[in-house]
Amino acid sequence: MKVKLIYIGKEDSGSLESSVDAYVKKIKFYIPFEIDAIPYLKNTKLSVDEQKKQEGQLILKKLDTSDFVVLLDEHGKEMTSVAFSKFMQQQMSSGRKCLVFVIGGAYGFSEEVYQRANALMSLSQMTFPHILTRLIFAEQLYRAMTILRGEPYHHV
Repeated sequence: MKVKLIYIGKEDSGSLESSVDAYVKKIKFYIPFEIDAIPYLKNTKLSVDEQKKQEGQLILKKLDTSDFVVLLDEHGKEMTSVAFSKFMQQQMSSGRKCLVFVIGGAYGFSEEVYQRANALMSLSQMTFPHILTRLIFAEQLYRAMTILRGEPYHHV
């Protein structure tokens, strides 16, 4: 199974981006993983709803019909690291080709994206900048893989 992270935003050139890249390399040791950025809409005078709708169309174009889609959303289910590793094990055992996690734009997701989603997951009740969300997600995915392998990275 391949895992993808799609997000609305831009790549940053700072130290947090290099930290994300370091986790991506570690994750690829365990599972095929890629990150796909959808650039911010530029020079728009759109309403919030119209911006979410246009971003949603860009997200939906990146998805295949067989993808299992998890939106990283403030209203989603929170999990411990161990519970997330169990979720990942269930997904890997399901025979799915691709598991896609999505970070929306500044205003969240359009209704069309919510309708396409198979699950909602929250990394925290707090709100984070996109680069920090990518870093937290990458670290947790790496942690989940080490938990499944019984490696000492995660100490319970």
